[in-house]
Amino acid sequence: MVQLKKKLAGQMRVKSIPPFAGSGDLPEPDVYVVASGGVRIPAHSKILASASPVLENIIERPQKHRSPERKVPMLGVPYDAVGVFIQFLYSSRCSEEQLEKYGIHLLALSHVYLVPQLKQRCTKGLAKRVTVDNVVDVIQLARLCDAPDLYLKCMKLLSNNYKAVEATEGWKFLQDHDPYLELEILQFIDETESRKKRARRHREEQRLYVQLSEAMDCLEHICSEGCTTVGPYDMDTSKHKGPCSKYSTCHGIQLLIKHFGTCEKKVNGGCSRCKRMWQLFRLHSSICDQPDECRVPLCRQFKLKAQQDRRVNDCRWRILVKKVVRAKTFSSLSLLKRKREEQPRMAMSRQGVRSFQL
Repeated sequence: MVQLKKKLAGQMRVKSIPPFAGSGDLPEPDVYVVASGGVRIPAHSKILASASPVLENIIERPQKHRSPERKVPMLGVPYDAVGVFIQFLYSSRCSEEQLEKYGIHLLALSHVYLVPQLKQRCTKGLAKRVTVDNVVDVIQLARLCDAPDLYLKCMKLLSNNYKAVEATEGWKFLQDHDPYLELEILQFIDETESRKKRARRHREEQRLYVQLSEAMDCLEHICSEGCTTVGPYDMDTSKHKGPCSKYSTCHGIQLLIKHFGTCEKKVNGGCSRCKRMWQLFRLHSSICDQPDECRVPLCRQFKLKAQQDRRVNDCRWRILVKKVVRAKTFSSLSLLKRKREEQPRMAMSRQGVRSFQL
């Protein structure tokens, strides 16, 4: 028994390391932080208590066994990480090298002992260093330590690199030991994909509404002013007219108008191009607010027909008209904003030219 005690005492030999440089200016330590391997770190109870409410409760709690030395156990992490943690409690400083080496351990310690400044630094540091290989370990720690920013960062990394993460040992361990977290990750990936599809569909719809809005502008432009090859009936076709600013859209509308005027099948005959032109005329009539003065063909006729025939099942068409009007409004507002931004530049360039001429 005596030999066993001596053997255990030999194994539990402790090392005393200072908490941080310059600690010699302070009074003698009155508490020891016991880390893994029996390493004892001398510290001052008042400093620990002021930096952490958890440590304050531990220090002020009455001891069951009377001992000349007060001890605070911090087990489960490397003693070097505990030393860095105590150093932060004294100085509120932690190097990037220390964060890179002990970031995971420091996050756990800062969460357990309620040190929010260190926890925030660890969260940001780990978010920068999270990779495909360690993301499973980091997300487990983030969930345990209530670090939502780090948790979301890991979730996004998992969602974007799921195939690569699935092949790691960490993912296999997660499948065997934490099926609830696996389910959370798979649900997040599914929701992310659904959001991307909805956003993609919304962008495509907005692009379509903008194209229809441009088509309406081009149709009014062709029927009132005329463009390169098509114009109003009183337009002098012998005079060559240059392309407009929206010529790519305008050219397509001109081709449709030419086809509409010469097609023998027409709409009732099943011509798809004529149907498209017919729908553009109808859409313009739904948007136009001056049908009596409008020079677009069939505008007034469509407007009268719409007033006489108010069907309930025309809801989808009304929604389309509303969204095209909205896209047209946004387009005009953005154009006005662009003109306002260009005016000071034009004025400055003119002043520069004048000063150069002088």
